[in-house]
Amino acid sequence: MKYKFFRTLARSLAVMLTVCLLPGPAHAAESSVLQPDMKKEQNMKTDLPGYTPGAEVVTLGGSRPQIDSIDGIVYAQILSRRAARPLHMNLLVPRTADRKPAIVYFPGGGFTSADHGKFIEMRMALASRGFVVAAAEYRPVPVTFPGLVQDGKAAVRFLREHADDYGIDPTRIGVLGDSAGGYLVQMLGTTNGVRSYDTGDFTSQSSDVQAVVTIYGISDLTCIGEGFAPEIQKIHTSYASTEALLVFGPAFGTSPGGSVTEDRARALAASPLGNMGPGKPPFLIMHGSSDTLVSPEQSAMLYRELVRNGNSAEYILVKGAGHGDLTWYQQPVIDRVVSWFARTLGEPVKSAPTDKGGNL
Repeated sequence: MKYKFFRTLARSLAVMLTVCLLPGPAHAAESSVLQPDMKKEQNMKTDLPGYTPGAEVVTLGGSRPQIDSIDGIVYAQILSRRAARPLHMNLLVPRTADRKPAIVYFPGGGFTSADHGKFIEMRMALASRGFVVAAAEYRPVPVTFPGLVQDGKAAVRFLREHADDYGIDPTRIGVLGDSAGGYLVQMLGTTNGVRSYDTGDFTSQSSDVQAVVTIYGISDLTCIGEGFAPEIQKIHTSYASTEALLVFGPAFGTSPGGSVTEDRARALAASPLGNMGPGKPPFLIMHGSSDTLVSPEQSAMLYRELVRNGNSAEYILVKGAGHGDLTWYQQPVIDRVVSWFARTLGEPVKSAPTDKGGNL
C-alpha cells in the first residue's frame, strides 16, 4: 500500500511539473506569432548599412523643415556726433523655398531695456509653422519718443529690403510684442502710412505692417494704472515714471522733464489711442485679468476704439493671468497666437524643395 501511494504521488507530481513547464497562452502567442516575425525583421535589418545585433531600427517620415538661426544682424545704425549705435536683430528662417510671411517680435522691458532674446517658445512655434521670425532690439529710455517707433519701423523696412535673401513675402509682415513691446507694435499698427517716423536706411521701403499681436501692452500712456489703488496711480504721475521719461526725458540742463498727467495732449499723441482711426491692420489683443503692472483696461480701451473705428480686432482676457507670468508661455496661448497669424497673414506659399537640409 505504501509503495502504491508513493507511485501515485510521483505520477501526480510529474503531471503537475509538465503542466507548469508548458507555455501558457502568452508564451504560446510569443512563440507562434512574435518569434517568426522577429526573425524576419532581424533578417531584414542585417541588410542595412550600419546594422549590428541589438540595434533598434526605426523608420521616420514627415516634412518638418530645418530652421536656421541667424544672430547678430545689424538692421540699423543710429549715428550721433561721436558714435554709431548698432541695433541688432536675430532671425529664425525655415529652410524652405517657400515664400514666407514674416513676424517681428519686440520685447518688453518697462521702456528701460529691450532684451530681444526673450520669448523663444513663441518664436520657435511661429518658425515651425513656416514664418520667418525676427526678434529686434530698440532704443529704450533715456532715448525719448519717437525713437523706439523709428527703430521698429526701421526693422520692418530692413526685412522688406532683404526679403529675397530670407525668402520673405514683403506683402505679409506682422508684429508681435509684450508689455512695452506691446506698446511699440500698437504704435506701428496705428501709424501705418505715417512717413514722418521713417528715418535712416531703406526709406524707399514701406514700414507698414499687416497684422499686430499685442500682449498686455500699453495703449494710453496717460493712464497705465487705470483702476489700480490710488497710491499706484500716484506713482504714474511722477516725473520719474518710465512713461514720463519716454515722453519728456529726464530733468537735465534746461529741460524740466514732465508728467504724463500734466501734459496729457503730448502723452496721448505718443500713445496708440492718440493715433486711432479707420484703416488699421487686424489686431489680436491679449491681457491678464490679474495684471498689477499694466492695467487690463489698457487692452479693453484699445479693443473698444479699434472696433468703434471699424477695424478688425479680437480681444482675449485671460482670467487670473498676471503680467509676464508663466501663463503666457503655455501651449494654448502660443497656439492661439500662431493660428491667428496663420489665418490673418496666410500660410507660406509652397514651392518645390531645393535643399534636403543637413547641418550646413
